[in-house]
Amino acid sequence: MAELHKATFAGGCFWCMVKPFDQWDGIHQVISGYTGGHVHNPTYEDVKAGHSGHYEAVEITFDPTIISYKEILEVYWRQIDPTDAGGQFHDRGDSYRTAIFYHDEEQQEQAEKSKKDLAESGRFLKPIVTEIVKAATFYPAEEYHQDFYKKNEDEYKADRAKSGRDTFIEEKWS
Repeated sequence: MAELHKATFAGGCFWCMVKPFDQWDGIHQVISGYTGGHVHNPTYEDVKAGHSGHYEAVEITFDPTIISYKEILEVYWRQIDPTDAGGQFHDRGDSYRTAIFYHDEEQQEQAEKSKKDLAESGRFLKPIVTEIVKAATFYPAEEYHQDFYKKNEDEYKADRAKSGRDTFIEEKWS
């Protein structure tokens, strides 16, 4: 079995960031959680209050012999509005900002290149503001947040519809 790698992304509400990755071959696990802040073992309430410095994020464990980090980056960019520094869709505040958390120099280089390529593509009129930062400690979110789209299908679908995320994705990527 190949060595598994990690990829970590913040893209607004972590509920909406699990399913897009979970459905690909080579993805072994997608965990909702918190990263990038200064509070040790934050709770959802800590992060949502905006005082912990953490982002809502997903940590993806993947087999790079089946799906490459470059492919995972492409999936990521298609889930977010990379021009919005204030959050994502109807989720506002620092904990909902976008970021790519790189785990090694190769991931950093690929993330920087993918961001540059997206900026130069002309797809977005405003600057790409998604941060690319070194991965920090990742804290898994509470169990009720894990695989939310599977456990609470109706609430998940309603939240996505209300957020405007799907409309944005369709307009920008279809």
